Amino acid sequence: MANIKQQIKRIRTNEKSRLANQSFKSSLKTAIKAVYAAVEEKNVEKATAALSYAYKKLDKAESKKIVHKNYVARHKSELADAVNTLK
Repeated sequence: MANIKQQIKRIRTNEKSRLANQSFKSSLKTAIKAVYAAVEEKNVEKATAALSYAYKKLDKAESKKIVHKNYVARHKSELADAVNTLK
């Protein structure tokens, strides 16, 4: 355990950030799974709505530096391909 007051504060804030990022990543994965579920159901409207929401989550995760930009690009591409199979 740190003895320096500022380091103790940093440890506390890092833990808060870690938990917030963990929660956001979980919701991001859920949003991605929702797109694939809609594609499995062959529901175009639901898939496009889920795709839009997943894009929003991916962009936000990238801007907050929770995930790498290539992770975002790869998932956007895969999701778009999956939804385009319905059209």
